[in-house]
Amino acid sequence: MREDLLHFIWKYKKLQLTNLVTTLGERLLLLDFGTHNHLAGPDFFNAKIDIDGQVWAGNVEIHLKSSDWYAHYHEEDDNYNNVILHVVWEDDVEVFRKDNSAIPTLELRKYIPLQLLQSYQKLFDKKDVRFVNCEKDLKEVDDFLVKNWLERLYFERLEVKAEFVLELLEKTNNNWEQVLFTLLLKTFGLKINGASFLSLGAALEFSVFRKQQENVFQTESLLFGMTHLLEDDEVLDEYYIQLKKEYEYQKKKYDLKDEGVLKPQFFKLRPPNFPTIRLSQLANLYGSHFSLFQKVVSATSLEEMYTLFEVSASPYWNDHYTFGKESKKSIKRLTPKFIDLLIVNAILPLQFCYAKYQGKDVNESIINIISNIKKEENTVVGNFKTHGLSAGNAQESQALLQLYNSYCTQNKCLQCAVGTNLLR
Repeated sequence: MREDLLHFIWKYKKLQLTNLVTTLGERLLLLDFGTHNHLAGPDFFNAKIDIDGQVWAGNVEIHLKSSDWYAHYHEEDDNYNNVILHVVWEDDVEVFRKDNSAIPTLELRKYIPLQLLQSYQKLFDKKDVRFVNCEKDLKEVDDFLVKNWLERLYFERLEVKAEFVLELLEKTNNNWEQVLFTLLLKTFGLKINGASFLSLGAALEFSVFRKQQENVFQTESLLFGMTHLLEDDEVLDEYYIQLKKEYEYQKKKYDLKDEGVLKPQFFKLRPPNFPTIRLSQLANLYGSHFSLFQKVVSATSLEEMYTLFEVSASPYWNDHYTFGKESKKSIKRLTPKFIDLLIVNAILPLQFCYAKYQGKDVNESIINIISNIKKEENTVVGNFKTHGLSAGNAQESQALLQLYNSYCTQNKCLQCAVGTNLLR
């Protein structure tokens, strides 16, 4: 037995509602079950009950055992003085408030339908489960319920991404331009070089970068130099030598500190994702859009965003992936798939936070954009598809990642619309 099941039973009234009595034999009528509280304090606020003809208004606390009241020190907490009913699975001790007045107790196990307990046991039965608890029953869940739940989950995931944006805002004293710059750096770095590029964003002030913004060669020298990619004395490539000289000049001019910047890695990366290519693409992005922040937060369609990110690495990289080593000629454009990644992980979270900052609601615009982006292909999304829950676009694939990471792997089935639907 888990306490979250007791919360579920109480919240959705899945108990016998007539002929209830407290553990002391008092007649009990449940007039209002109250509002579920997910924060500190009693579990349900503003309930109303009738005990032997006397109506009480107050809060309800739920535990597996009555003795948990003392295990959690509620008898010492003023927040629990207004508890009018203690709902437990097992009554093992009489409970008193801080003023020593007894609290009426309802022992739930006497009033729960057997079918509900069997459904609960089936949901959490780990036997033969390879992916998620409800994998065998996913196909039974109503499509309309799933669609609404996935939309809510997408915004949950967006809120998680927004937390990182808010952290950056705090560190930069609400410098939105610096935040965008740092977000883009981290996303351009992908998983392997995300930490390295993020450390670059922390070390390089955007105000310095902006002064060179229209000169891509100068911004490239800043990005390559700060990330320690211009420290190989054996490279005799003329472009490399010029970049190195430019960076040495700028380093002295702006008193740049690159000691804390992590050097990016090339190992395990496909050549198009090499840090040299990604940093050059970023330099050209800013070289193409002097007011990039305003354009990003104003974009209301996927087409606008694709247009913004139609950039390539500098001409030198048409036949190079690393300094001094020629390769087969190809223009290193940002691909639609990579742009989608930028939009999902950097641009939409930024738009979401900026809209909140301005007191605006851009949820509809965000849904319009994310729902037109192709779904991600990964193990989690693939496993859900195998068990009957397919993603049709990036909004739904992001939602499935949120579902899996924040609910399925945490066994929070009773906080999930799918899990509660199966129990109902």
